[in-house]
Amino acid sequence: MKVPQLKKKSDIKSCHNISWDDNYSWVHQSDILDVLKDSSKLNPEVRKYLEDENAYTEEFFKDTKEIQKKIFHEVKGRIKLNDESLPVKDKNYDYWSKTTSKGNYTIRLRKKIGTDKVEEFWNGDKEKEKLKTEYFGVGDLEVSYNDKILGYSLDIKGSEYYTIYLRNINNDNLISEKIHDTSGSITFSLDDKYIFYSKLDENHRPRKIFRHKIGTSVSKDELIFEEKTEAFTVSMYLSSDEKYYFISSSDHNTSEQYYFDANEENPKPKLIIKREKGIIYSINSWNKIFYNHTNKNAEDFKIDKCENLNEQKWETYIAPKNEVLIGDLVFLKDWILRSEQSNALNKIFVKDVKNNKEEEIKFENEKVISPGLSLMQRDRDTNLIYLSYSSPKTQSRTYLYNLKNKDRKLIKEQEIPSGHNPDNYIVERLECVAHDGKKIPITLTRNKKTKIDGSSNLLLYGYGSYGHSISPNFSSSRFSLIDRDIIWVTAHVRGGMERGMKWWKDGKLLNKKNTFKDYISVAKFLIEKKYTSEKKIIGMGGSAGGLLMGAVVNEEPNLFLGMIMAVPFVDSLTTNLDHSLPLTIGEFDEFGNAKDNKDHFDYIYSYSPYHNIKKMDYPNILITTSLSDNRVLFDEPTKFTAKLREFKTDKNLLFLKTEMNAGHGGKSGRDGAIEELAFDYTFILKISEKLI
Repeated sequence: MKVPQLKKKSDIKSCHNISWDDNYSWVHQSDILDVLKDSSKLNPEVRKYLEDENAYTEEFFKDTKEIQKKIFHEVKGRIKLNDESLPVKDKNYDYWSKTTSKGNYTIRLRKKIGTDKVEEFWNGDKEKEKLKTEYFGVGDLEVSYNDKILGYSLDIKGSEYYTIYLRNINNDNLISEKIHDTSGSITFSLDDKYIFYSKLDENHRPRKIFRHKIGTSVSKDELIFEEKTEAFTVSMYLSSDEKYYFISSSDHNTSEQYYFDANEENPKPKLIIKREKGIIYSINSWNKIFYNHTNKNAEDFKIDKCENLNEQKWETYIAPKNEVLIGDLVFLKDWILRSEQSNALNKIFVKDVKNNKEEEIKFENEKVISPGLSLMQRDRDTNLIYLSYSSPKTQSRTYLYNLKNKDRKLIKEQEIPSGHNPDNYIVERLECVAHDGKKIPITLTRNKKTKIDGSSNLLLYGYGSYGHSISPNFSSSRFSLIDRDIIWVTAHVRGGMERGMKWWKDGKLLNKKNTFKDYISVAKFLIEKKYTSEKKIIGMGGSAGGLLMGAVVNEEPNLFLGMIMAVPFVDSLTTNLDHSLPLTIGEFDEFGNAKDNKDHFDYIYSYSPYHNIKKMDYPNILITTSLSDNRVLFDEPTKFTAKLREFKTDKNLLFLKTEMNAGHGGKSGRDGAIEELAFDYTFILKISEKLI
């Protein structure tokens, strides 16, 4: 089949007295946000190219249908399809969720305490069927405080424009008009007369919070708060003691909060602490005390407390620690729980309020784990919590943990129907030295039979942006690769917060190239230590992780056998220069402002993957995107693919696979997600010559 070719149309761009010809810029439409909501508005020429690329990919992989099917069933076979979550007590009811073998979406259930009658108040598959839609995304699902109303938000395109519905649980009737173009979040008032929600502006940014009186016209909704700064977006939450509502306005680097009394008849949000560039804070209240989780004078955060937000006489509650990320607090009547993260590993601590003693909750079995906790009831008068952990080789185990006597009882273990023995695998925590002497954490998982002599293929996953840390948790799907002698490795590169805020700061703005250099250092270290060899590594990253893949493949293509780039942020300069796009201005503190700052322009221009494609050999590359993705527009990977086809001098594989009815997260539903995964894994196995 003929390789697809995208037409070139010269378009001279210039900024800061530098000019370049962007031959594929015409792919981007000025009304792109309208296209995300209605794909029929897509340029027919672009649609034809995307369809040609999909057909080309489909044709090449037609002889792999059986292995795709095999991997699909392997991955699905590790999932307990008929499963139920643990119940959570909320006033008069126990609430829980379940999945079934026939369904793709979650069912929500509840049972009134003291009775045996189980109510099904939400069924995702039935809701999808009602709407007759291919894509089905749930933003929020909330039950009112009087247990009578269900609020939910749906995205049926993948573009993250959510519509809010309010339904009477007893008779399934809608009790308000639909509220369109929201961010998806729903917050009920304590008296159940109102909901609060955030509205998206013309650039898909939530900058206004409204109050809607249930049962009345949306046209009468009250504006409660508006953020005037375009780069900031808003969200809202109820305090742990249910006495205050807090409104957060923030970008990635700075935050500001307002509050009002939960029973306030006419809410007038009051400023807590005026925003200060680079300072992030978050307020909560419990037992007449306000707690502030902040990085002011504490790079890796601390927690302060005070009794009065008018006076704000803050004193330290949890002191900062160097390269230890201090997490937020969880409150119970007699206990306060919190987390810490260092070296990409988490710890959980509990404090006895009565004697003020704090200690770590320890897990004896493994060193490289991802612990978590959740409350078993909304009522905080309890000594019991759900305590869970997993590791890259051990499935999730949840215990009912008694904080008072420290007894723990295993009450749920993630079942792997097709079987799984953690003893068949080895997890290693490694470190390698970066170009500037910093130590980069590495998490490696392999089958214990896999040889460490340089002969093995290795998947190297990376992200490294927005301070997002990659936890060493369990993923049953990975074993379809690991059991075929492909080592799975996560590089905890700078740009995340695995080693605190400085780890993030050292991987953003004019330090962004540290993210790329760290990843390359990890790859070379793994080769040096004989875990793999040159041209046996498969790089994998999505979104900002796709930027990472694009940058390193331009820099060191010979290290890699292949690359999987999912919804990749590869035309980063063009996107950064366009301030009308949803995320651009909110990310100036992450990537810079190329339009208004020449230093930022020069730096981004020097690494933007699309702008740095060279005439050289590239490895095998699979690029995936979605037509309705509003975070990384489909035109970025489309342009990148077309230019790569034009420039590359090799005969290796290059595919662009576009989901025509999906968003940033890909296909909706359990089977849809597994199908995408099976395709990606088939690509990996094909280039690794392991199609077994």
